[in-house]
Amino acid sequence: MNGLSMFANVGIAETYLSQENINIVVANELLPERARFYEHLYPECNMICGDITTEEIYQNVIETSRKQNVEFIIATPPCQGMSIAGKSDPDDPRNYLVTYAANAIRDLKPKFVLMENVFMQLKTHIPYKGQKVLIPDYLDLMFGSEYHIEKQVIDTKFYGVPQQRKRAIILMSRKDTGVHWDFPPKDEHIITLEEAIGDLPSLDPFVKEKEYRDVFPEYEEKLKKGLAVSKWHFPKDHVWRNVEVMMHTPTGCSARQNEVYFPKKKDGTMVGGAPRTYMRMDWDKAAPTITSYNHTISSFQNVHPGRLLPDGTYSDARVLTIFEMIRIMSLPDDWDIPDWASTQLIRTVIGEGVPPEAVRRIVKELKIKE
Repeated sequence: MNGLSMFANVGIAETYLSQENINIVVANELLPERARFYEHLYPECNMICGDITTEEIYQNVIETSRKQNVEFIIATPPCQGMSIAGKSDPDDPRNYLVTYAANAIRDLKPKFVLMENVFMQLKTHIPYKGQKVLIPDYLDLMFGSEYHIEKQVIDTKFYGVPQQRKRAIILMSRKDTGVHWDFPPKDEHIITLEEAIGDLPSLDPFVKEKEYRDVFPEYEEKLKKGLAVSKWHFPKDHVWRNVEVMMHTPTGCSARQNEVYFPKKKDGTMVGGAPRTYMRMDWDKAAPTITSYNHTISSFQNVHPGRLLPDGTYSDARVLTIFEMIRIMSLPDDWDIPDWASTQLIRTVIGEGVPPEAVRRIVKELKIKE
């Protein structure tokens, strides 16, 4: 089937869709830099860059989709208004972008629809005929007579992704197709960080302050080994005060638990923040959710698990490399990042992406049931 991707980001979600005979032929993305990234990854797709809330862009998307005989829609509206990692503002206008996906379903009447968002999507209200209704109820009211609609909060760690990432998934299958699209079974085995990235070379952090760089005399040698694996396996730069506290923080722990080496203010007291900040990941678990703040040690459980060193400190006092995140997002090792893309852009779009292996497994259910 030919498909439309709405709110496409750079196309992470659709990485493996072609393996399941879904050909995304039309895509829409608001931000030009991301649209350009998408075009690099999918040069044969018709990328329509612009604001879907404007009549001109919306009609362009619909008319192009009709010409391309689109029968499948994947829609991943921005989630900042619903996300617990954001402000969780119930009146954030981005919460209502789902209505543009609904309009496209109404106008195109595709056979199948996959909608994805943070799990709070199922508890978020939007206006409908003078009232505020939950998004799932809104879709039932709009399409319940024409579509089978399945809704579920999934954790991607149960679907071949080495990352704990809870997402609200809505599956719609047009009743006249005779297919009732449902969710795949969960994996019994969860892929751990050790399995996903444990084979990669250890890297020292790049310390911003020059006077502390001699703490890591093997930095260049380790970097060379990392780049031999991938040009994206290189460390992020960090300030020394954060590096130092993470050197003394065990795997799976927060530097806030340290008696001496904890994140301090100038007066020596601990900096504010949540318990899971300045925290290392666990080797024996799937990674925590990769967010768009994956560049900073002080964010939620962002730091490499590390390994105990002979001197009692821990290795890899840094956030994950781009290549490590590629693995954790279930992207292919040779994911074709454009050379012009900044590391900030790459880290942001990965943090806002949808793990594509989970999407592939969900879409594969269509093939099984047909």
